[in-house]
Amino acid sequence: MATIADPVRKTRTLAAFAFRAGPILWQRMSEDRKREVKPPPRVPRIRDWPVEGLQAAWIGHSTVLLSIDGFTILTDPVFSTRIGVEVGPVVVGMKRLVYPAVNVPGLPVPDLVLLSHAHMDHLDRPSLRQLENPATTVVTAASTSDLLRVKGYRSVRELRWDASCQVGPAKIRAFEVNHWGARTRTDVHRGYNGYLIEIGHYRIVFGGDTAYTEGFRKLRSSKPVDLAIMPIGAYNPWIHAHCNPEQALTMANHAGAEFVLPVHHQTFRLSSEPNREPIERLVLAAGSAPDRVAVREIGGEFRHGVRA
Repeated sequence: MATIADPVRKTRTLAAFAFRAGPILWQRMSEDRKREVKPPPRVPRIRDWPVEGLQAAWIGHSTVLLSIDGFTILTDPVFSTRIGVEVGPVVVGMKRLVYPAVNVPGLPVPDLVLLSHAHMDHLDRPSLRQLENPATTVVTAASTSDLLRVKGYRSVRELRWDASCQVGPAKIRAFEVNHWGARTRTDVHRGYNGYLIEIGHYRIVFGGDTAYTEGFRKLRSSKPVDLAIMPIGAYNPWIHAHCNPEQALTMANHAGAEFVLPVHHQTFRLSSEPNREPIERLVLAAGSAPDRVAVREIGGEFRHGVRA
């Protein structure tokens, strides 16, 4: 893809575009008022997970619980029924289609919370307040820690692209994706990341939120990526900011991923494609290796390479 010489200009353009999409938001909110939120199709058996090995559960949207040799990671935690702007006790924004597969009280205290960027469907402040714990470290994108109550955690670390940090046994490296980080129309200074997680001999990619980019090629090494958590929804008409399922699989292949855990679909109605289209297209794109798609429903589990 062509390189944008002025990332600040690009971010401002995308932020303005999102602001102009406001009428769609209000239409969806109006449609949401009488709609009931459905229960999750599956409930993961987290308490049965062994300490050893790699386990993952898709909680909903971009929220995934990972356990890697007993070290627990929670990505982009969103447990709220609505995501959006807090106006006192009321949240003005999108309503979930499906409840989380597990709520915060049903989770182990995460060792690490990983935040890709400040968009409200990825950095949900009410959910993060529920997760505050002196045993939990947060790793987030540049210029986003002001959105958290940092004293509620063990530590909060910001990472810019290509920077790394160590959290317990986990080495976390941020990398550039093709997205944008502004939470509102004006805070265009905020960063946006994908992450490479390395613990022991395991390598996991969390793609965050991204349109197509060749940047995933830089993650490839002599060691395979065991699991790539990749966004596959909200591409119609937002393909400039969100990859489609085929592009998600291509980027996972560029990183050398064995399995793909698709996220960013089936949870909120953020775009115009049918609800089941992203996962159906991803399975079709996987061709003769459909088992590479590690999870297909909210609440689904991935354990030692076995799809649940």
